[in-house]
Amino acid sequence: MLYDEGGSGRSILLLHGLMGSAATWRRQVPWLRKFGHVHTYDAPGHRRPPPTELTTESFVADLLEHLDTLGPSVLIGHSMGALHGWCAAAQRPDLVTALVVEDIAPDFRGRTADDWAAMIRAWPQPFPDADAVRAFFGDVAGQYFLDSFERGADGWRLHGEVDFFEAISQGWGTRHFWDQWDAVDAPVLLIEGEHTITPAGQMTQMHVRKPGSKYVRIDKAAHLIHDEEPERYRTAVEEFLRALE
Repeated sequence: MLYDEGGSGRSILLLHGLMGSAATWRRQVPWLRKFGHVHTYDAPGHRRPPPTELTTESFVADLLEHLDTLGPSVLIGHSMGALHGWCAAAQRPDLVTALVVEDIAPDFRGRTADDWAAMIRAWPQPFPDADAVRAFFGDVAGQYFLDSFERGADGWRLHGEVDFFEAISQGWGTRHFWDQWDAVDAPVLLIEGEHTITPAGQMTQMHVRKPGSKYVRIDKAAHLIHDEEPERYRTAVEEFLRALE
């Protein structure tokens, strides 16, 4: 599902991470409008029905259907969204003019989502109000989830089933996406947090395997780099977009 965020010129599409939503980009949209016509996107299963098959290929197929309506676009992705972005670029290079990849890597084999999913199931949902969400997660992650959670009469809760999100994450532990990465031919900016969730060294290896790509490591940041260190994230992305011109 696409949302027109305004601006003019080249197409820019923002792709959120697992358990996120299009609204998690709202703090970046205003400055990105200077660089093109911005759209945000809800992936399947995130405030919309899930795909029929929980495979990366199904998510990428949905993304490509939406890209067909936009035409060639710069894809700016966080985590899951960045993975889907480079898989789309590998499959349809005519539709992806450049990529920003934030804190995700091609190979999580051997990892499981068991502990992560158990932690989510232990969340005290529903949260009675926005202050309770921020108190539980902290200001940065709390705002991220407020941009994604559903608000009902009894409070705020996750906008999907834990089993669904767990299945997506577990799938990443069974395969790698190096072949798709190696097939990308578009200009690339890689952004990694100091306290990344990615396997050590993989994002720098992505950079080495992609001549001409740019790699930026953001000190003090963890996984939500665009919200944890917004000015340094913005500087890196603006320099990349200006270089495309």
